[in-house]
Amino acid sequence: MAPSLTRRLIALGSSDPERAERFLGAPELAGIDEDILLEGLSVAPDPDGAITALVRLLSRDPGLRAVVQAGLSRSEPLFRLLGASEALADFLIRRPEHLDVFDQAPSAEPQGANPAMLRASLLRSVGADPSARQPVAARTGNEAYEALRVRYRRHLCELAIRDLGAASPLDFLPTAAAELADLASAALEAGLAVARAEASAAFGAEAVNAVVLSVIGMGKCGARELNYISDVDVVYVVDGKSDAADDTEAVRIGTVLATGLTRAVSATAREPALWQVDANLRPEGKDGPLVRTLDSHLAYYDRWAQSWEFQALLKARCIAGDGELGRRYEASVAPLVWASAGREGFVESVQAMRRRVTEHIPAAEADRQIKLGAGGLRDVEFTVQLLQLVHGRTDETLRVRDTTSAIAALAAGGYIGRSAAAEFDVSYRRLRLLEHRIQLSHLRRTHLMPVKEDALRALARSVQGVMDSSKASPESLLESWHRTKRSVRDLHQRIFYRPLLNSVANLSPEEATLSPEAAQGRLAALGYLDPKGAMRHIEALTAGVSRRAALQRQLLPVLLDWLAQGVDPDGGLLAFRRVSEALGTTHWYLGMLRDSAAAAERLCHILSNSRLMADLLEVSPESVAWLGHERDLAPVPLEAQWQEIQSKISRHEEPTARMRLVRLIRRREILRVAIADSAGLLDQDSVGRALADADQAAVLGALRVAEDHVKASGPLLTHVLVVAMGRQGGREIGYGSDADVIYVHRPFPDADPRAAQKQAMEIVTSLSGLLTQPLKPAVLAERVLQLDADLRPEGKSGPLVRSLESFAEYYRRWALVWEWQALLRARPMAGDDGLATDFMELVDSVRYPEELSPADIREIRRIKARVEAERLPRGADPSRHLKLGRGGLSDVEWLVQFLQLQHAARHPELRTTSTLGALGAAAGLGLIPDGEAALLADAWRLASRIRSANVVWTGRASDMLPSSRRDLEAVARWCGYAPGQASALEERYLQLTRRTRHVFEERFYANGS
Repeated sequence: MAPSLTRRLIALGSSDPERAERFLGAPELAGIDEDILLEGLSVAPDPDGAITALVRLLSRDPGLRAVVQAGLSRSEPLFRLLGASEALADFLIRRPEHLDVFDQAPSAEPQGANPAMLRASLLRSVGADPSARQPVAARTGNEAYEALRVRYRRHLCELAIRDLGAASPLDFLPTAAAELADLASAALEAGLAVARAEASAAFGAEAVNAVVLSVIGMGKCGARELNYISDVDVVYVVDGKSDAADDTEAVRIGTVLATGLTRAVSATAREPALWQVDANLRPEGKDGPLVRTLDSHLAYYDRWAQSWEFQALLKARCIAGDGELGRRYEASVAPLVWASAGREGFVESVQAMRRRVTEHIPAAEADRQIKLGAGGLRDVEFTVQLLQLVHGRTDETLRVRDTTSAIAALAAGGYIGRSAAAEFDVSYRRLRLLEHRIQLSHLRRTHLMPVKEDALRALARSVQGVMDSSKASPESLLESWHRTKRSVRDLHQRIFYRPLLNSVANLSPEEATLSPEAAQGRLAALGYLDPKGAMRHIEALTAGVSRRAALQRQLLPVLLDWLAQGVDPDGGLLAFRRVSEALGTTHWYLGMLRDSAAAAERLCHILSNSRLMADLLEVSPESVAWLGHERDLAPVPLEAQWQEIQSKISRHEEPTARMRLVRLIRRREILRVAIADSAGLLDQDSVGRALADADQAAVLGALRVAEDHVKASGPLLTHVLVVAMGRQGGREIGYGSDADVIYVHRPFPDADPRAAQKQAMEIVTSLSGLLTQPLKPAVLAERVLQLDADLRPEGKSGPLVRSLESFAEYYRRWALVWEWQALLRARPMAGDDGLATDFMELVDSVRYPEELSPADIREIRRIKARVEAERLPRGADPSRHLKLGRGGLSDVEWLVQFLQLQHAARHPELRTTSTLGALGAAAGLGLIPDGEAALLADAWRLASRIRSANVVWTGRASDMLPSSRRDLEAVARWCGYAPGQASALEERYLQLTRRTRHVFEERFYANGS
């Protein structure tokens, strides 16, 4: 059984099937097959409106029946137009003589109308000669206005038919928008011809002919991207052709012509007005004269214009009137437009204007705005225009008017990433298409999404398959629209507020272009010591026509300034070149620097202030990606590093290959910590812990590789334990720290003790070598981890590794007080957990004595004095030696350890391997005044920071406070001092250590302490 007519109409999208069914039964449709009618209605966005309009049209021109009866191959344009535009249907009902617009068969690939043809057509409609330089109409008054408007709407119908029938409406959109602008230009040209005829009757033809007027299109009309119905923004320029018309007279007559032109297209007449002509973008806006001479325009722009006015002039184009005068206007204002981004506060003013537009949207419209709201057309347009104005000063490829072409040019030049540009472009087209379809319905100027269900359903059908949903329901339409808005808003926020724009805008044109003549002088002024060498790097980076070279040309003017803020700009630029060349054509690298000023500035800061990080980034350039995401700079926990190491070494058998992976992971994590440290994302204590974790993970990996290698030759006979000592045990290391360790082993129950001892020695010897031996291929830029076992029993003369029983025997019988002290910072680092537990129980019984005898105290003091006398390098200034000098690290650590040896047996709070932790506990127990404890902590932290800064700056370890001003400047910056404050760091360190030494001597050598 066939579906009822009502059900079929509902399926087609009818919201009032009963009314539609009545119209289908109208006498005008008698004899037309029902299926043919329903087939036609199936392509109409609003079937109800289409059937109503069709009946009314047939009542005016029954000859239209032939088009309908021919089926969809002929009638599709008719049904699409009647179902999409009630206003154009009403026009055809008023003017049935124009129904021949449907005589043309639909084109598979519609083209835009010729602008010259449109101009000639509309001029002829008012009786003007299209070939005349200043056409004068034969018709005037309402007769001319009506003829002009009818001819305009005839062409509008032709365009709407091609637009609605386009196979790809998004692709056709720029063509449609351009034709709408050309049609508006033609209407203004015809309106100006009418105005000339009317003015000639009042002033005389000679006076009027002596005045030339040029109509400058602004906004969307100037850019040839006009809507179906929109205000047409214009500016008028006037000139006298001879001495017969001075400027005052030319302006007076020009004003009459401009007023007459406006009346021709927008005054009340039998045929409705076309649109409003808006001249409010003229100098001084509504308060300024309607018409000015070119000199008057330029004088205003030179002295009084605000930044937004130059943004408006970006799209200025002569659209009607005298072409020669219009071209002079365009040529005169263009330099002002492209220099405007250099005005003070330009970028901020454009950004503020966009915010004001959003803030002034009525609350009831905010959620319905396609144009002005968040994620709307204005977000795209403001973003694109700001990028054009900032970068277009030096890149003429960006000097285009329409938005879609500008997006393409910005992408081609690398100012927007390709994927972002593609997303921006399709989102912009979708929003414009929605705006077009909504305006086409009633030819009303609106930018609001409909709220009525019927209107939403018709709109959804008219854009079906164009949005990112194949459904034609109101729900899917709104969902797709909201997704598009979110996409636009996200891109707008990321690009429009890109901090790099401010930096680029503040460059002079010479600085921005990097011309060789200007660049060398600028490089020298910035502080580059070898400007010629710097230019060679710049030329290598920017040579050619590749996208990469274009991006480098865009970035380098700003990056050079940031590099120059470092201590070594020349080294930083060389490092930047090496990193860039190492990354080659990697798609994300330069895009990240362009889009993230924080990442770009961090990179420049690193490269010009740290040889260590510059070297590490050169061999691990992919790590630059971390700069764009702070989450990637968070230290990786020890457990995660160990898990990664186990996974990677499980894929290889050869020890060298396995160890290479372990050492690469350690190098990577040191770089991560250093970058996070330089960015201020980690405090000093966190840096020490993170570096210690990287070392511990590497030792864990090396021990596993060493044991597996031994296991390949026979069974394991013993458990091995690596115990961290010194600063490594306290997890308070810096970038140049080695690892003090001792090795413990415990033979398996059935193993021969001698064989176990031999195997343990083999394992720990292999362990140390695996961490330091040269690898093939080499692990470049690596600071190898040296394991120092000199703190073992008997020092260098004792065995490298001992059994747990041997340690117990030695500590019971032979341990000296300095060995008790060394054990205060013992911490298991790698090896068997059970052995670690048992060994630490042994250690606790030694390092926390019940009391210190007077002899023990004298011995501790003697050893400290001997260390100061014998280990300080010959010729070293004791006041500048960070470790052994006056008030240095050694003073603080010996005093803290002295307090631990004296009191930790009774106060568990002191049982920590951390120097600062033990110092804080001692202050809490009243063993040292809070003020003195704070002083000691400050000195220890500063000395540690300077020690690390030496490594970061030079790539080499040093225990001296630098004497060289340049080195001291670099160290001061790493320590948080402002540029030029190296002397302040030096003064602070010397003062702090002087006071620390006084506290040390008072507490360490006090009687009875």
